[in-house]
Amino acid sequence: MKPLLGTLCLLGMLVHSGLGHHRSLVQQTQKLVDTTVTPWRSLETYSYNKYHRMEEIYQWMSQISEKYPDVVTQHFLGMTYETRPMYYLKISQPSDNTKKIIWMDCGIHAREWIAPAFCQWFVKEILQNYRDNSRIRRLLTYLDFYVLPVLNIDGYIYTWTTDRLWRKSRSSHDDGACFGTDLNRNFNSSWCSIGASKNCLDETFCGAGPVSEPETKAVSGLIESKKEDVLCFLTIHSYGQLILTPYGYTKNKSSNHEELIQVGQKAANALKAKHGTNYRVGASADILYALSGSSRDWAKDIGIPFAYTFELRDNGTYQFVLPEDQIQDTCEETMEAVLSILDDVYAKYWHSNSAGRVTSTTVALSLLVAFMSLF
Repeated sequence: MKPLLGTLCLLGMLVHSGLGHHRSLVQQTQKLVDTTVTPWRSLETYSYNKYHRMEEIYQWMSQISEKYPDVVTQHFLGMTYETRPMYYLKISQPSDNTKKIIWMDCGIHAREWIAPAFCQWFVKEILQNYRDNSRIRRLLTYLDFYVLPVLNIDGYIYTWTTDRLWRKSRSSHDDGACFGTDLNRNFNSSWCSIGASKNCLDETFCGAGPVSEPETKAVSGLIESKKEDVLCFLTIHSYGQLILTPYGYTKNKSSNHEELIQVGQKAANALKAKHGTNYRVGASADILYALSGSSRDWAKDIGIPFAYTFELRDNGTYQFVLPEDQIQDTCEETMEAVLSILDDVYAKYWHSNSAGRVTSTTVALSLLVAFMSLF
């Protein structure tokens, strides 16, 4: 893959210096991607340091669920506009406890390849370590992970075959005059009120109506049906190195804004400790831009306590074309941030409760001993 990495580095330098045409360079890079992809046959040879075509991700999902049948199941979520199946992985360790849900989706924007790479990394890390890692084992005692590696499958495939910088889905509009909806403007959360466009030619086209796209319908349908049990909603994007809280469509703060910021800042600190990467934490309207119809804001609006958007590396040098030699470091540091958030979710809903139970029991025993001493 050295020729490809060389081209990516050249592309990054040219973009950063303002030279050349970004799109034409990306197209040249795409030709190298097409010629350097190597086939794989088993999980043992699957590389988590490379970007993968959708057919390989489908195969990976099947093999993951076959290799870890006790903890992983693959579930059908819905069909895309171009009638491709959407699947998510459910990671669940058998338990007598009442389980709650952590949702994570990646690749809602097609060109953000580092996002699906992280979803796969996250699954790999959980499965390879849950038996021996007490931290992960503790989380799985009360939490089930639902992971959607690629939300925008049609668009993702299009970035491999036709246009590396494509962002939207691939639905047809105005009798084929234009294609694609920005799926992160299509959720039913102050739909198309700000930071979104009703012009189907625009990159932030919000769709014909709220939840008009089959992909957003599939995700929102599942989450709505389980919203009482979903504690945390994580959606992974790039780029910008941000951990974003609700809201984007208003400057008003969510009811637990301070808690979200505190938990997010702790996650950013954990991320920085790994490789020194700086992330900023805040509401989208405050530190990024105003937008409506985002999945994060929608998740918060329907009552999910913790909702975050991650904008992964970088800060603009390579933009959406992050070199493969940064995949591992990006995934390692993001893993630390996500686990930090999950630790806090766990601590809020279980550790404090169990501590309360222990305290109550201790008090009761003390009273009993004191009572018995009277006789």
